[in-house]
Amino acid sequence: MSRSDWIAPLWLVAAVGLCGCASDRSANVASPSKPRSEANATRTVSPDAPEDLSALLAAALARTKIPGVAALVLRGDRVIAQGVAGVRKLGAAEPVTIEDEFEICSCAKAMTATLVASFVDEGRLSWDTSLAEIFGDSVSHLDPAWRKVTVRQVLEHRAGLDDHLVLLARTVLFSHGDPTALRRVLAAKILARPPDFPPGQKFFYESAGYVIIGAALEKISGRPWDELMRARLFEPLGLASAGFGPPGTPGKLDQPWGHGPHWLFYFPLPGASGVPFDPGSPHADFPAVGAPAGLVHVALGDWAKFVALHLRGDPANPHRAVTLLKPETFAELHGVGADGEYAGGWFTGRRPWAKGARPGDTGCVFFHQGDNTRWNCVVWVAPEIDFAILIASNRTAMWQPLDEIAGKLVASYARPAAAEEPGKSARSDAR
Repeated sequence: MSRSDWIAPLWLVAAVGLCGCASDRSANVASPSKPRSEANATRTVSPDAPEDLSALLAAALARTKIPGVAALVLRGDRVIAQGVAGVRKLGAAEPVTIEDEFEICSCAKAMTATLVASFVDEGRLSWDTSLAEIFGDSVSHLDPAWRKVTVRQVLEHRAGLDDHLVLLARTVLFSHGDPTALRRVLAAKILARPPDFPPGQKFFYESAGYVIIGAALEKISGRPWDELMRARLFEPLGLASAGFGPPGTPGKLDQPWGHGPHWLFYFPLPGASGVPFDPGSPHADFPAVGAPAGLVHVALGDWAKFVALHLRGDPANPHRAVTLLKPETFAELHGVGADGEYAGGWFTGRRPWAKGARPGDTGCVFFHQGDNTRWNCVVWVAPEIDFAILIASNRTAMWQPLDEIAGKLVASYARPAAAEEPGKSARSDAR
């Protein structure tokens, strides 16, 4: 992940890029748009093989500028539909395959939160452990206001944090060390200042908090975040394709390439926004210091294993089957019983199409979208109907096309209740 040839302007842009994995601060909880032509279609799926979504995806690509896209539908831990369309790189002939890897951007925040949960289950951390308890002996000056800010508040974006882009830029520009050392430096700089907002009183989506959480886990364990992720999540779940940063081999087209605009300092340059970036390019991704906030790549089939862990672990799932974590831990991660809009790496809400057995009710959902100006993705999870959707594309800002695809998948595969209005169509939770 660390690249020695990154130049100073890119580091500044990289700071902004962490915010690119972040939420649209003007948006409320979004939902897939209601499909028009397929709203009443409920499909019968073979129990032996997933239904092919390639035709649906190809039709979506024909109306958009997405180079390539992959989608998958889960019923519990079983893939009932999947498909791909498009190419790995604009102007090239290599098609996207179902085994291809995509960067999932801020959708990986749920992975970092799950990593935290594993430490909670072991008793090495609690949801209410304060940042002062974790960092107090390693920060030369800890602002007193952080003494009561908890791990839970950081995970829920209620810790009083902004993204601290200037501090991040200064850290990566003028400090030396591996990503673990840089995360420690960044955390110390942020915690030496007072919070940006009164902690606990305001929801404000940002990525700096998840970088601090990564540094906290490294301090507690004495191991780098990426090693913890592999040992505690990727390996137990069998996520063989999962890794960090852009997928693929530099100079080769063995995986999809991310597409987006060129940068100049904080701003994308005008002109073409579908420029492909070689995974070895210094412009292909953001600094590894920000990895806990969303620099994971994975094939959809492996991502689905992680999503199924949460789908089947939720207390509202009638087919609940808890693995890896304690039963009560999933309730914490999904914000069960809470009034907030964000829990442990997931936005939360309710949707008519996700309802369970209660007539007239709406069903609970948890979801996320991600974008790092190179990749765009979305995941929706509806535990009451044991159902989830995963979609990934290799071009930035494809919010509306992915929203439309999600709506069609809801209508076709969720259940007959999917013919109801899923909710407002809106640009979703990440820029």
